[in-house]
Amino acid sequence: MSTCHVFDFLSAKELVSAPVVAVFGDDDFLSRLAITRIRQSVLEQDDDPYGEFSGRAAQWRDVRDELSMRSLFGGSTKLAVVDDADDFVSRHRHELEKYIAAPLADSVLVLVVKTWAANTRLYKLLDKNGLQVECRAPVKSRGRSKSQDNEKIVGWLIDRIKSQHGAALQKQAAVELLTLVGPEFGLLEQELAKLSLYVEGKKAINRELVHQVVGGWQEKTTWELLDAVADGDAGEALRQLDRLLKAGQHPVALFGQISWSLRRYALTTRLFEQALAEGRRPVLREVLLQAGFRTWPQGALERAEKQLKQIGRHRAGRLYQWLLEADLALKGSHSAPERARFVLERLFARLAKQAPREPEAASVLSLL
Repeated sequence: MSTCHVFDFLSAKELVSAPVVAVFGDDDFLSRLAITRIRQSVLEQDDDPYGEFSGRAAQWRDVRDELSMRSLFGGSTKLAVVDDADDFVSRHRHELEKYIAAPLADSVLVLVVKTWAANTRLYKLLDKNGLQVECRAPVKSRGRSKSQDNEKIVGWLIDRIKSQHGAALQKQAAVELLTLVGPEFGLLEQELAKLSLYVEGKKAINRELVHQVVGGWQEKTTWELLDAVADGDAGEALRQLDRLLKAGQHPVALFGQISWSLRRYALTTRLFEQALAEGRRPVLREVLLQAGFRTWPQGALERAEKQLKQIGRHRAGRLYQWLLEADLALKGSHSAPERARFVLERLFARLAKQAPREPEAASVLSLL
């Protein structure tokens, strides 16, 4: 087990004793689980002291001093954990290579990093003389291609809810949970805890319950996001966007729903101004209905009217252009998820209450 996935590491009955451990990967929740397991295996008691360092500020001499010291009240093994250690490893690569070759006795050094390249000397040294725990979604290889190992994640979900919450999760229910949330293990853990509250005794959690309990919040959050955007509450819109993205939603898919919602305000404005140009005095609520708004649920039409007034004639008139710009960016320069997020955030900022506005035509504004 010199190099292993965190699922295998957590399920192992006995851990390999190693003076240096690299916990690597992009999932913070899985990294925390690995560190907790290491701490429990190294320290005699949960409250035994150990050294914690921030990798951005830590110096090698301080970490080594921590590994060398022995507490009068602690256990026999000294533990030092360097968190966010990517910069630390880059600055002290030579010292770490020397230390791995001749580590201190009864000491364990844990390096928590995001990236850990397999072609480096450090990786090869730890593969032989230490322990490396990969903390990201597991993958399986098929020839030269790799894909996410959903079967392994599903097995972990079933074992996790049983060991941590004493509940049973059907396989199809686990598949549904992974589909709804995605490989975001911190969120999956939250949903497992929530689902365990809905069953009693030996009754297993089924697919229908997962869809009802887990799928429902995503739909609710999407509508809350759309309302926050139209209300001009950019802060709330960004919070809901972050939650949906962490749950595995893709920005492009979200944009489709956002675009559909905002186009109705743009169409309302265009129809309203067209009626004015023809010499008619339109009733705003009738134009809202013509543009696709509904009277249900109760109060929906009144809220749409208030939201359109918040957006204002000038910004509503530019929505088609803004949505086209966003669509082109998402299909081109900002197609990657991390860049696509910026496109949505910019759109939210343009519609925020605090966003600078150009003067509106007074006669039309009074009608809206």
